[in-house]
Amino acid sequence: KEAPSPSLGKDRADTVIIGGGCVGVSLAYHLAKAGLKDVVLLEKSELTAGSTWHAAGLTTYFHPGINLKKIHSYSIKCYEKLEEETGQAVGFHQPGSIRIASTPTRVDEFKYQMTRAGWHPTEQYLIMPEKVQELFPLLNMDMVLAGLYNPGDGHIDPYSLTMALAAGARKYGAQLNYPIQVTNLNSRSDGTWEVETPLGIIRAKRIVNTAGFWAREIGKMIGLQHPLIPVHHQYVVTSTIPEVKALKTELPVIRDLEGSYYLRQERDGLLFGPYESEEKMKLQDSWVTNGVPPGFGKELFESDLDRIMEHIEAAMEMVPVLKNADIVNTIAGPITYSPDILPMVGPHQGVRNYWVAIGFGYGIIHAGGIGKYLSDWILEGEPPFDLIELDPNRYGKWTTTEYTAAKARESYGFNNIVGYPKEERFAGRPTERTSGLYDLLKSKCSMGFHAGWEQPHWFYKPGDETGYRPSFRRTNWFDPVGREYKQVMEKVGVIDLSPFGKFKVKGTDSVKLLDHLFANVVPKVGSTNISHMLTPRGKVYAELTVSQLYPGEFMLVTGSGSELHDLRWIEEEVTRGGYKVEIENMTDEMGVLGVAGPYARQILQKLTSEDLSDGSFKFLQSRHLKLSDIAVTAIRISYTGELGWELYHGKEDSVALYSAIMEAGQKEGIDNFGTYALNALRLEKGFRAWGAEMNCDTNPLEAGLEYFVKLNKPADFTGKQALKQIKEKGLKRRLVYLTLETDNVDPEGNESVWHNGKVIGNTTSGSFSYSAQQSLAFAYVPTELSKVGQKLEVELLGKNYPATIIQEPLVLTEPMRMRLQRKGESPKI
Repeated sequence: KEAPSPSLGKDRADTVIIGGGCVGVSLAYHLAKAGLKDVVLLEKSELTAGSTWHAAGLTTYFHPGINLKKIHSYSIKCYEKLEEETGQAVGFHQPGSIRIASTPTRVDEFKYQMTRAGWHPTEQYLIMPEKVQELFPLLNMDMVLAGLYNPGDGHIDPYSLTMALAAGARKYGAQLNYPIQVTNLNSRSDGTWEVETPLGIIRAKRIVNTAGFWAREIGKMIGLQHPLIPVHHQYVVTSTIPEVKALKTELPVIRDLEGSYYLRQERDGLLFGPYESEEKMKLQDSWVTNGVPPGFGKELFESDLDRIMEHIEAAMEMVPVLKNADIVNTIAGPITYSPDILPMVGPHQGVRNYWVAIGFGYGIIHAGGIGKYLSDWILEGEPPFDLIELDPNRYGKWTTTEYTAAKARESYGFNNIVGYPKEERFAGRPTERTSGLYDLLKSKCSMGFHAGWEQPHWFYKPGDETGYRPSFRRTNWFDPVGREYKQVMEKVGVIDLSPFGKFKVKGTDSVKLLDHLFANVVPKVGSTNISHMLTPRGKVYAELTVSQLYPGEFMLVTGSGSELHDLRWIEEEVTRGGYKVEIENMTDEMGVLGVAGPYARQILQKLTSEDLSDGSFKFLQSRHLKLSDIAVTAIRISYTGELGWELYHGKEDSVALYSAIMEAGQKEGIDNFGTYALNALRLEKGFRAWGAEMNCDTNPLEAGLEYFVKLNKPADFTGKQALKQIKEKGLKRRLVYLTLETDNVDPEGNESVWHNGKVIGNTTSGSFSYSAQQSLAFAYVPTELSKVGQKLEVELLGKNYPATIIQEPLVLTEPMRMRLQRKGESPKI
């Protein structure tokens, strides 16, 4: 054990990391190793105090999300080399791990996960009961239908791991100082920080909050309420079990998903840790209301075996040798949860040079990869790959303490629940963030959750099977969505789009700022375009619609999940370039209705004296007008690709505006539609979606966005030089458009694409095409396999289905059809 060094050592640093658990120490190690000078870590008690030291230390390549697989993979590879690099033993065991399926639905889930593993480099196999028994001979095989096996998985000693990372950090020049408590944080006008401690002040270029269950306290110092809550996690260690001792090789870690626990070998006994249901599990709420007790460091909670009894019984049934084992140790310690279980990692919106890596329910497996990911982002100025699901800015003012508590309960209890496509979780809903139409629509539809908002997925009609019925195959919404699709294509539909992120930008430098931020040209007054913000390396950081409403005054609109993610990027650019602009976030004040379909013009025309004819109000124009005496900003654009308008208005007017439109459209058979039908409509039109076809892993050229990227515009927009080089070198892969011959299952994105027995790419999004009556998907494939007519296969639920690259789009957009009609050609619908 090393001696603490309670001295500041210096009064200036490039980066101050607050918190010495495995995540903070990993970041110090990675930053110093990458050559950053002046990295200082401050820990209030000792390294590993908090949640790290008592963790069960599990390491796995598996993650249901596609981006976190990269984090897990890097962590394991890093830990394998750490002992050799630092001379410190880390106690790393890699006997593999098996997830157990004991129901047919679980087998489907494993097949669903396998199709997402094919295009990742880590090993993962679906294995049959015989193989499961061979690897773990102590199981009750009556309960096992299949296993999901990751050979490189295992467990590591958290204390030794952190000490090895600390030794590495010091070796490369980082300072790890403890026990030193951070008592206050002051941000200075130049964006730097004063970090106050009892031993003096350190001036830092940036600070990173890695303070574990103290992260809320650090956030409060600068006026932020991080949505985090400590959960009581218990695990149990047994005495020696003769049958375990007699084994020649170490048992793989198992995860009994129906029993909701993990189990691994610990010396000659077993260790197992359950995740109790949301009713039984325990939160440390008092820490949220009153703060963490000042002296709390390496203490534990009182254990409570009664609370986990049903899991102990499930484990005894699955691993019968447990029945005769004695429990020698019960560990009950605090683990910090965010509302959705995922950590919050990256720079924080609204505060300059304040970064977080907090809310780790699984800090040991994440520590290595997150240290590297954040270090790369800090040094390069952009994220090394897409990880938006960990963006701290996915939460906002709507994330109350009550919401956080309800969600942490649910997330903990649902730790091993079946992970369905299009999953919805209902605890803590609705938040205060409801659109003006929520009360009017909530009983008529199945709502989805988008960044705190409730938004209709699909609407009920008499005879429909209502409610949320998740499935890996087509389910209760399949036919109703077809009905809504038809409604928009043949008549007219109305959709609540209020969750969009909406910003107003104005000021003397607004045109100059947007010309620098966006790869497209700045639209003229009264016009709208689709524009992309690129990273310096030429990746797609965001896609927005940009409208110039008045000279120098713009409205920027982005998807619901990207609101603060995009706003932070814009604000950072404003500060860096010293632009004279004002930015106002109008997201919560403004409602949006989409009206789309052949009769859209005819219905809206009844409500206004403004001329809405094609000659007067063209595609991609925007203007202020009154509809039924309600002021709206109308943009002639629709993600459906049909004739349509987006109507931006004060949220308080939503009900009156919606009612007026519905009333005016009675004769034309107007009706509602939801986001599932919108997705089917946009896919048929070949419209890309940010977060699927494009993100921080893709450049706009391979995504087929050349039309929106003006490399010849005079302004030197961010990413321009990188894109020119990408273009010169030529593309290695391209986004293609596929039809699939499937049965009762449709692609939805991230499935493996096969050719000649090999995985060669992945889908990005997909759905059933109600027009072609077959499945449709976008996919990335190598350039040489990207020609129209190319035959490929897409894996869905363990089966490869034939797919063909077709000319996009499947259905022409309404403006294209009109253009062809004017030329006397017959357009394809």
